[in-house]
Amino acid sequence: MALSAAELSRYQRHLALPELGKTGQELLRAARVLVVGAGGLGSPAALYLAAAGVGRLGLADCDRVELSNLQRQVLFDSGDVGRPKTEAARERLLALNPEIAVHAHALTLRADNVLELFRDYDLVLDGTDRLGTRYVVNDACVLLGKPLVTAAIHRFEGHALTCLPGRGPCYRCLFPAAEAGVVASCAEAGVLGVLPGVLGAIQATEAIKIITGIGEPLVGRLLTYDALEMRFWELPVARRKDCAVCGEHPTITKPEDAEPPCEAATPSSVRRLSPTALRELLASARDRPVPLLIDVREPHEFRTRHLPGARNIPLRDLEPQLRVLAGQGMPVFLCRSGRRSLAACVLAVQAGVAEPAHLEGGLLAWAAEVDAAFEVAAG
Repeated sequence: MALSAAELSRYQRHLALPELGKTGQELLRAARVLVVGAGGLGSPAALYLAAAGVGRLGLADCDRVELSNLQRQVLFDSGDVGRPKTEAARERLLALNPEIAVHAHALTLRADNVLELFRDYDLVLDGTDRLGTRYVVNDACVLLGKPLVTAAIHRFEGHALTCLPGRGPCYRCLFPAAEAGVVASCAEAGVLGVLPGVLGAIQATEAIKIITGIGEPLVGRLLTYDALEMRFWELPVARRKDCAVCGEHPTITKPEDAEPPCEAATPSSVRRLSPTALRELLASARDRPVPLLIDVREPHEFRTRHLPGARNIPLRDLEPQLRVLAGQGMPVFLCRSGRRSLAACVLAVQAGVAEPAHLEGGLLAWAAEVDAAFEVAAG
């Protein structure tokens, strides 16, 4: 069906783009996109997808709007406090664009209902802040062959990845297992209000590209953003042959097969060290093998101040040296705030490094908890 006069007027800036044009806009109108989580990430993603003309937009969330949400969840206003998020979000999105259909799914996403919900959509955006739900979403998308755009935020940092089944790695390829409690919630750790806006907009961008077939999606590339340093990093991520859901011999053939993240643990799982734990580890080094401290910051950051004995290998230069590091002792990765060091651990696991560790909260946490005189350079 041809675009109406109202649609031609509404989407004229899209129509002016040769890469999109009428064909691309018609593809957007025919698309069915589900946003899981109507929170900090889902709010900007849903707003931009609605504005872009995605014909059928679904929102899955079981929470109600709280006053503390309004610092970052731009779908809502003060009058929405106490209302179901999906109900308030649906009204807001239809007010923005009455040309689309918005479906509210006020439910708790679980292994026993995820496949039924996802079958009605072409593409899924994961904006949940619940670790267990991320695995449920990922596994369902792999099993159904649905594209997934996932993102996560923490304090001042976030990352995004696009997963296309059969073409690149899935979320479990990056994080085969995770222990409950290793990542603090926004309520516990705090989050910069504008941060989810950046990552949610990236998710919406990826969705539009996938729907219309333009550009190159974030497949096999983990995009990491640090708002304090105003820097983006891109890390290559490979599909794991031993992945439990998308590998050569999958053990997860239905969502119920997956163990809860808190129960999954492997010898090569990433270890997170608190500043106190690292201090104790270094103090007891005379009684055990000395940990290999690898500072993955940029050279100018490293020169300002670094832990004694630390070796500087910037994150961008790390991958080719990982196999050499594998035989040199227990690696502990360090960076300014913990995001780059965690990404370094992911690369290390993929390279076969046993039990890599990183300093949780980075050297900022070290300065706050161990050594107040320790100067941490800006990026």
